[in-house]
Amino acid sequence: MKLQHRKKEETLPRQSLPLFRTNPEQGLNAAQVRERIERGWVNESGQGAGKSEKEIILRHCLTFFNLIFLILAVLLAISGSSVKNMTFLIIVVCNTGIGCFQEIRAKRAVDQLSLVAAQRLRTIRDGRMGEVPSHLLVRDDIVEYGPGDQICADGLVCTGQLQVNESLITGEADAVPKAPGDMLRSGSFVLNGRARVRLTAVGPDAFAARLAAEARKNPKVAKSEMMRSLDKLIRVVGLLLVPIGCVLFWQEFLVLHLALQESVESTVAALIGMIPEGLYLLTSVAMAVSSRKLAKQQVLVRDMNCIETLARVDVLCVDKTGTITEAKMEVEDILPLGNVSPERLETVLGAMYHGDIPENDTAQAMADMFDEQTDWICQRRVPFSSATKWSGAEFQEQGAFVVGAPEFILQHRYGELQDMIEPWLGTGARVLLVAAYGESLSEGRLNPELVEPLALALLTNRIRPEAPETFAYFAKQGVSIRVISGDNPLTVSQVAQRAGIAQAERFVDVGELETPEDFAQAVEQYTVFGRVTPDKKRQLIRALQAAGHTVAMTGDGVNDVLAMKQADCGIAMASGAQAASQVAQLVLLESDFSAMPSIVAEGRRVINNIQRAATLFLVKNIFSLALSIITLFTNWHYPIVPVHLSVVSGLTIGVPSFFLALEPNYERVHGRFLAGVLRRAFPGGLTNIFVVLAAQAYMAVF
Repeated sequence: MKLQHRKKEETLPRQSLPLFRTNPEQGLNAAQVRERIERGWVNESGQGAGKSEKEIILRHCLTFFNLIFLILAVLLAISGSSVKNMTFLIIVVCNTGIGCFQEIRAKRAVDQLSLVAAQRLRTIRDGRMGEVPSHLLVRDDIVEYGPGDQICADGLVCTGQLQVNESLITGEADAVPKAPGDMLRSGSFVLNGRARVRLTAVGPDAFAARLAAEARKNPKVAKSEMMRSLDKLIRVVGLLLVPIGCVLFWQEFLVLHLALQESVESTVAALIGMIPEGLYLLTSVAMAVSSRKLAKQQVLVRDMNCIETLARVDVLCVDKTGTITEAKMEVEDILPLGNVSPERLETVLGAMYHGDIPENDTAQAMADMFDEQTDWICQRRVPFSSATKWSGAEFQEQGAFVVGAPEFILQHRYGELQDMIEPWLGTGARVLLVAAYGESLSEGRLNPELVEPLALALLTNRIRPEAPETFAYFAKQGVSIRVISGDNPLTVSQVAQRAGIAQAERFVDVGELETPEDFAQAVEQYTVFGRVTPDKKRQLIRALQAAGHTVAMTGDGVNDVLAMKQADCGIAMASGAQAASQVAQLVLLESDFSAMPSIVAEGRRVINNIQRAATLFLVKNIFSLALSIITLFTNWHYPIVPVHLSVVSGLTIGVPSFFLALEPNYERVHGRFLAGVLRRAFPGGLTNIFVVLAAQAYMAVF
């Protein structure tokens, strides 16, 4: 299909298409799909994930400072100055060319990874289920959404039921139920349930695309602290250039009565010295090269600013499953309670998990063990919810059954089984309660008096082999770990201790935390947080940020999305829920947590080297600005011509910056970028001023 090879920034022209009510069981046929593609009804917004190559070239060429350099070169030519005084143009052209080349090369590498990481959704076409990339879906397609899927286009629920989180578009974290006839808006994601949906608005017509288009009309891009500092510096320099240049030329030409050529050369030299022409370029190129280097490690960088954030991270929040442990769970044992027979348990669990697509890793493990044929007729299912921590099913003539966290199902009766459950929690196992329920199930509510415990199911995850070494690295680098999980805190604590996480024995049940003060105190006292709901994960991240920490959050599930969005840097495992990958700044395409040390190290190396190189640039700028101002209050002319600045820039900035960029430097970045760079640059700038003024004084006297 040629559509895959079109550039993202191109859009097909829209042609009218009559409304069509697609059969949810059959979907569109090949001819109908082709017609919609030809008429432009495809789920592409026409806006790529980043700038186009043309935009990159224009951004590097059409800059304020390039315009200034061009004007200065014209003034030198008009005054009759030698061509050698225009050598700064060679440096400008080379810098611009290198910047374009590196950023375009990085863009292409990231675009290739974006295709690999693109969301693929279950789609019914010609009566068959298949996976189709979200950007190749067309209007009227039938898409089957399940837990973790992000809604990629507006649609109408045809069959089934869903619970949807619309926090990414409304800011409200509550689950919203969707039944047949209800509308789904793109940008939301599925918490649980399963439904077939007919797409009614795709591409630029979809809700999320319209919001993005509106945002682009008044863009307010969130830049990193370093880029904001550079923007501020360049604005200040830009404002000073014109008045200082005019006054300096007036001083040289009219007050000191120098020749026009000499006056222009001195003025141009002073202005060139004040322009940090390579600093912004160095930063953007370094970021682009870093993103390309990470791409080679199968890490998709969705936001370049996150590279600086990684360099400043001092708290890393991780989930237990998929990060500390392998994602796949296994049923280790079933412990009957009371007089229930093993055969009865197998029948109950087989009926609960047979024929239903598993909602999460726990359900998958139970289905692998008990997915057997059953003649029980299911009347109603209550899907698992991270808020209630249980799922249930009701069968004709057999009654209702629930499976989930014992303390959530039994509530005040938990003490009846506590002595039996907690020793298993102490081994790091996940313990589920299998119970009969005495009346019809009501979604979200259980009466503990009607619960009849039948068995305990013990599930385990294996510790990732590389996890202890990875956490040891972070401990050595001064990055503290917080484990945030929906599991029992004792279980999570035991697993974290086995993985070598420092102070993992300090755990808390987040269900007991209510006020912001509780969270603020807990994040400083505890390492492991259990029984955490999605919204409370976000509150924990907020509390850490309020305490002055720079926080990265790794996750792979729908319940991690809110926290990842709140964190300074969200890092998703590609093997997890699509919604997590869509909101993260970094996506680990191989879902390998052991890659994190090299990712953090790369962020630190880039930012530390940019700071050191920036110091060299600002030494020249401080020197030239101060010397220009001093010249205005003396009868000495500005002692430097443009060719001198070209040599000085090449020998004292260009060559050293090249070697500095290759230096390993993995210390965590502290403090504010501009303040730190200026503090280191001032001694060098002032030393240069002293030497030049001393030389001028010597010449004046002798």
